[in-house]
Amino acid sequence: MSVPLRPSPSEALTIAGAIVRERYPGACFAFVAGSIMRGEGTNLSDIDLVIVFDALEAARRESFTFKGVPVEAFIHDPGTLAWFINDDAARGRPSILNMIAEGHAIGRALDRAETLRESVSIRLRAGPPALTQAELDVFRYEITDAVDDLRGERNVPERQAIGIMLYPKMAELALRGRGQWSGVGKWVPRLLAKNNQALGDRFDTAFRALFEAGQPDPVIALAESELAPHGGRLFDGDRRTAPANWRA
Repeated sequence: MSVPLRPSPSEALTIAGAIVRERYPGACFAFVAGSIMRGEGTNLSDIDLVIVFDALEAARRESFTFKGVPVEAFIHDPGTLAWFINDDAARGRPSILNMIAEGHAIGRALDRAETLRESVSIRLRAGPPALTQAELDVFRYEITDAVDDLRGERNVPERQAIGIMLYPKMAELALRGRGQWSGVGKWVPRLLAKNNQALGDRFDTAFRALFEAGQPDPVIALAESELAPHGGRLFDGDRRTAPANWRA
């Protein structure tokens, strides 16, 4: 099979079919997903596969190259897949849910694949569970602590390091606090812009000022505005007790 450097969605689908036949011949069905399937791939993008068997000893993830194309495969049976779906949903980061909802189903049990896709799509449309007060308080404390560090006498590298830690916490609070799904890495600015373009622009402007010029004031102002609807800063009175069995 001759594969271009950047396969098209139809070429990726052909590649995925060959992978399932050669590496996972007993699979019931699979979902082919990722940026290549959305027509957004680069020459470094991989093909994401969710492979479903009737029964496995344990779920696993495999990364490999097939005919020159990088592939990430998530191998499950119905029970393990349900566990990961529930875990992703509870954390508000629906990675595997999106792969199922957006992916192209292939295999011998397409009716089962479409039933699963429908249930996952309903779950995605319902949105993530609301943050509990305890979860909100963790965000409030950690963001408050980082912002206070930014207010101190810091050199530029230290401010940038604080910003690297602060950005995902603030973004997750911004998204989950608005009842939206969150994500990690490259998905964070995409989700911010998709759900609220003005908010995405404000995040971009504030963190550019911090990362490019070492200027913390826009990030501090953004943090305070995102904390305000949830009770504002939290330091005095914060207390978290460790589980009693956390001892050597």
